[in-house]
Amino acid sequence: MPEAHRTELYLLVAGVLLLVSIVGSKASGRIGVPSLLLFLGVGMLAGSDGPGGIVFSNYGLAQSIGTLALALILFRGGLGTSWTEVRPVLGSGVSLATLGVLLTTALMGAFAHAVFGLPWLPALLLGAVVSSTDASAVFTVLQERRLGLHGQITPLLELESGGNDPMAVFLTLGLTGLILHPEQSVWTLLPFFLKQMLIGALVGWVLGRASLWALNRLSLQFEGLYSVMTIALALVVFGAAGQLGGSGFLAVYLAGLVLGNADFIHKRSLTQFHDGFSWLMQIGMFLTLGLLVNPRELLPTAGLALSCALFLMFVARPVSVYLSLAFSHMPRRDRGMVAWVGLRGAVPIVLATFPLLAGVSGAQTLFNVVFFIVVSSVLLQGTTLRHVARLLRVHGDLPRQPTFPLTYLPTGYDRTKMAEVDVAPGSAADTRRIVDLRLPPDALVILIHRDGQYLIPRGATHLHRGDSVLVLAGGDDLRQVRHLFGQPDAPVPTPGTLPT
Repeated sequence: MPEAHRTELYLLVAGVLLLVSIVGSKASGRIGVPSLLLFLGVGMLAGSDGPGGIVFSNYGLAQSIGTLALALILFRGGLGTSWTEVRPVLGSGVSLATLGVLLTTALMGAFAHAVFGLPWLPALLLGAVVSSTDASAVFTVLQERRLGLHGQITPLLELESGGNDPMAVFLTLGLTGLILHPEQSVWTLLPFFLKQMLIGALVGWVLGRASLWALNRLSLQFEGLYSVMTIALALVVFGAAGQLGGSGFLAVYLAGLVLGNADFIHKRSLTQFHDGFSWLMQIGMFLTLGLLVNPRELLPTAGLALSCALFLMFVARPVSVYLSLAFSHMPRRDRGMVAWVGLRGAVPIVLATFPLLAGVSGAQTLFNVVFFIVVSSVLLQGTTLRHVARLLRVHGDLPRQPTFPLTYLPTGYDRTKMAEVDVAPGSAADTRRIVDLRLPPDALVILIHRDGQYLIPRGATHLHRGDSVLVLAGGDDLRQVRHLFGQPDAPVPTPGTLPT
């Protein structure tokens, strides 16, 4: 086959696999199977053991694709994380992302050593690889189930799943090095850990601030270039941290967090772009990992893998969560939900390629076991989240907020914000005319959403409980408007964002 035709064939296959995954994700919600599992399934069906017959065994390429995808997904995770929401659970989130990962590694390692006779270091390596929850897996399943969680559960899960990847990567690399170099002491991991975390955090914060400055000061000729620029900035942050000996995953998450909680030009459109782009990365990563696995190779390790998966879900994860949150004031029901939402996704599979490429003995078996654990976790935990939430009485539906047909692009230099404010029953605004509210002179009511319709406001327009009002105002003025509308304690939203 000519080279040009071969390239066209590859592109055709890639397009078909993406389309099948996208269309299938719509059906996955109806049949109760998480779409992430479907993406893996499509890749496996297209692989050498499936009807697709595509032979793919390039673990190095798969690792590169997975690393790139994870970096950009974490950047989007940081971009969408509200510091106001996660600040109250910062201590608990850090504890879960560090101590929780360590405890999970230790418990899984002890189980694999005691039950299956694995040597200590390979057993702990298995625990380290599966110790990290997956941000994309957790929140994709929650969104598919339209499942809202009470209290501080959601921000805690958001912070944990975005912050525990660096710890899992550190443990995986460290234990892989100890297996390959048994003369080294385990205490050599301590300076390696401190270097990874400190440099990663410093690079993420410094380059995050620099990225904010660049976005607001560089006046690009075409708006579309800003999307390319944010991808380039994320890659620079990740690569720079790695070259300096730090954690690129921690750095890119913190850089996204810095940007997401500041004012910058085209923020709404850029956030929407990274939403779609992270989906592309997610689908591509799961398809690639699905192609990499041969189902017939999973069967010999099914007993070991299933035992490890059940121990992880019912013992290691709950114990690590409860011990990590021992000093937290979070209710017991909420902790139980956090323990069950510890879904494993693509991160453990990508981590399993590191010892494989490093030449660790038995790494292929480890990879197959990890893949089986991930499938079991997504299938069992992912399909039962709503039932467990109802059992623990911590569930609630995600609010279906209206999408206003307006776009606001802050320049990055002013402090004006566009925000949606709901009229609370019994508030000063309930049943009153806009002109009678005596709003701050620099606050402007732009649009009202009522019963599925949009109303153009006038001074004589009466507001009613349940109205969603789009307001343009500065920080202090917006707080005053919220007070009048019955939301005095509501946090001021990120500048320039609109409900989606």
